[in-house]
Amino acid sequence: MSTPKKQLLHLVFGGHVKDPQGVEFDNLSKLDIVGIYPNNAEALDAWRSKSHANVDDANVKYVVVHLHRMLDDPEHEDE
Repeated sequence: MSTPKKQLLHLVFGGHVKDPQGVEFDNLSKLDIVGIYPNNAEALDAWRSKSHANVDDANVKYVVVHLHRMLDDPEHEDE
C-alpha cells in the first residue's frame, strides 16, 4: 500500500494592478478567483492559462499563493 501524497493547496487569482511591477490590486471586489488546486503543477497550468489570455494588458496580473505554507505555519494556529 502506498502512502498518499500530502495535499499542497494553491490559490490562483488575479486582476488589475496599480503598477505592473507590483501586486497591489486596483479593486479587490473585482479580483478574478480562478480556483484552489491540489498541487503546484495544476496551479501553474491555471495561472499560465489566465496570464496568457491577458498578455496584451500589462496591468492585469495573476498570482499563485501557496496556501499549504500558511496552513502548515505554526504562527497561524492562534488566529
